[in-house]
Amino acid sequence: MNQLEQLKQYTTVVADSGDFQAIKAYKPHDATTNPSLILKAVQMPEYKPLMEKVVRDYHHLPTAKVIDQLLVAFGEEILQIIPGRVSTEVDARHSFDVQATVTQARELITAYAEAGFDRERVLIKIAATWEGIRAAEILEKEGIHCNLTLLFTLGQAIACAEAGVTLISPFVGRIYDWYKKNTGIEPEGPADPGVQSVKRIYNYFRKFGYKTEVMGASFRNTSQIVELAGCDLLTISPDLLQKLSENNEPLERKLSADTAPGAHLHKMSLDEKSFRMMLNDDAMATEKLADGIRQFCADAGKLKQLVVAMR
Repeated sequence: MNQLEQLKQYTTVVADSGDFQAIKAYKPHDATTNPSLILKAVQMPEYKPLMEKVVRDYHHLPTAKVIDQLLVAFGEEILQIIPGRVSTEVDARHSFDVQATVTQARELITAYAEAGFDRERVLIKIAATWEGIRAAEILEKEGIHCNLTLLFTLGQAIACAEAGVTLISPFVGRIYDWYKKNTGIEPEGPADPGVQSVKRIYNYFRKFGYKTEVMGASFRNTSQIVELAGCDLLTISPDLLQKLSENNEPLERKLSADTAPGAHLHKMSLDEKSFRMMLNDDAMATEKLADGIRQFCADAGKLKQLVVAMR
C-alpha cells in the first residue's frame, strides 16, 4: 500500500480543498473549505459556471447572502462526492461577534437543509477566539456541529473541548512557519513544533476523556503528516495527498488513544481572563491567530468583489 492508503487505516483523511476533481481523485472521507480555498476554486475555469448560476439564482439577495449560497453550493457538490462531512466557514469578520457568528451558522445550516442535506454532514467552521468558542457552545447545544479553526495553543483547544465543540483544527504548518521565521531553524520530524502542538492536544484530550475530535491541519510537507498518523483526522491539501499516494515507504502509527502519554499533563479549566492571558503569553499563537483572521477577511473581500462584478 502507498502511504495514503496506510494512513487511512489509522486516521480519517480529509481533503483540504474546494476543487471537486481533486477530492474525487483521492477519495477522502470528509472535506474542509475556507474563504481562501473557495476564492482559489471560483477562479478556475471549470467552476465559473457554478458561480454564475449562484449569482443568477440569488440575484435578489444582498451580496453577503449570495456569498453564503456560493459557499453552500460548493459544499453541496462536495457532499455528493464524499461519504462524510464538509466544513463551511462563517465570515471571519464575525470572529469577535458571538451573535453574528451564531446567526450566520444557523443560516448556512438552513441552506444545506433546504438543499436536502442533514446537518450531521455539515461542520460550521469558526475561528477559535473566545467569542468564536462561545458561539460554538451555543450552536452545539442546538445540534449544529462546529469545527474550530485557526487553533495554535493547548489553551484554545481546552476551551473548545470544555464548550463541547465537535472538532478542532490545530494548525501545524503555520506554527512551523512562525518558528522557522523567528529562529532560522527548519525543524523536522518529531522536533517540528507544529507536530508537537497537535500531539500535546491529542494526548490531553485522551487523558481527560474529551470527546472533541482532533484534526491536524495546515501541513507544509508529508513528514508532518506521517508524524501525526493515528490522529483522529488530518485535513490535507491535494498536492500532499498526491505525494502520499506516490510514496510506498512504510507508515507507522504514531498516535493512539490506548497509548497516549499524559503523566505530565495537568487538567486546566479556563475562564475568559485566563484564556486571554494564556493566548497573550504565547507570541506565536497571538500573531498567527490575528494573521489568519486578517487573511480570511481579505480573501472574503476578494470573493465579494468577484460576486459584485458578476451582478
